[in-house]
Amino acid sequence: MKQLEVICPTCKKKFNYYASSFRPFCDERCRLIDLGQWLSESYSVPVQKLTIEEQLTLEQIANEKESDQENE
Repeated sequence: MKQLEVICPTCKKKFNYYASSFRPFCDERCRLIDLGQWLSESYSVPVQKLTIEEQLTLEQIANEKESDQENE
């Protein structure tokens, strides 16, 4: 079996990456902790706020697509 020692992003324990079926985590507990952080929105992907003009443009495009689909 291949050997690659990595550090679990949750508990910081070293483990063999290829031996874990919960990659990139060392075990199911660490995987579930990470999932819980995403679901509780403790983690988030940074986004840039849209201006009012950009919001209106996106709404207009969405409305045009909806009307095109209804006409098909």
